[in-house]
Amino acid sequence: MDKGLYNFLIEAKKQTYANGNVKKTLSSREGSFDYQYSNGKMIYHDTYFGGTKFIGEEVVYASDNTPIWAMNYYGVTLNENLSEEAIDSALRPALMQVGEDDILPVRGPKEYINNGYKYTFQVDGNLDYFEGIETISKDEERVYVLKCHGGAIKR
Repeated sequence: MDKGLYNFLIEAKKQTYANGNVKKTLSSREGSFDYQYSNGKMIYHDTYFGGTKFIGEEVVYASDNTPIWAMNYYGVTLNENLSEEAIDSALRPALMQVGEDDILPVRGPKEYINNGYKYTFQVDGNLDYFEGIETISKDEERVYVLKCHGGAIKR
């Protein structure tokens, strides 16, 4: 496993969407919401569309702007009474736990409980090729689900 990429993903995720204090960057496509982070060796770009139903992609570039890793994701709020802000308040703290357990650092931890919401993430594979499912439940009712997949990019 590429420890450099592994550690960079943890850094980047804590400095973008998961961190509610970080500002979005300029939209890269019509209607998108974007975040970007760089440590001088790699660049992370996350772009997504939507709110309670959303789709997006994260790409990591080497310092020469060559894409080396990516993940696609689609998420949906299943309980229509919950706003995007309600899900964000449950999701962001969970995603800030990335790297705190032994699960791949592509979303959050295996499990996280916050203000009555239970976050879970299951992932199969490794950073070269993986797929996962993220859920949030409240009072035993699944209120949100996200599916993701991705891996290494090579020509």
